[in-house]
Amino acid sequence: MTDAPKDNQGKGESFSPTDLVASALGSCMITIMGIMARQHNIDLSGLKCRVEKEMVSAPERRIGKLTVALNFAKKYSEKEKTMLERAALTCPVHKSINHEVEIPVTFNYPK
Repeated sequence: MTDAPKDNQGKGESFSPTDLVASALGSCMITIMGIMARQHNIDLSGLKCRVEKEMVSAPERRIGKLTVALNFAKKYSEKEKTMLERAALTCPVHKSINHEVEIPVTFNYPK
């Protein structure tokens, strides 16, 4: 069940369809990283993802920006980081979103 947000003639009582796009992006990135990590015996436990959605109204209402933060709980080698980052950026949802939507992605590793 979805609902339009209050600022777009809805009640805001459930996720909007554009919220689901943001969720799909984050879960897809983690899924693809998980597949790669399993193949290379990399532990991703504790990984968290946050996706912030920004809407625009001109020239039409649409998603304008999806800001992704991938927060890792474990330390990785430079090679592992490169593999994880490449995997995340090749997820099918990321590749399917219109090029007009900004998608800045940050990979945050513990120090």
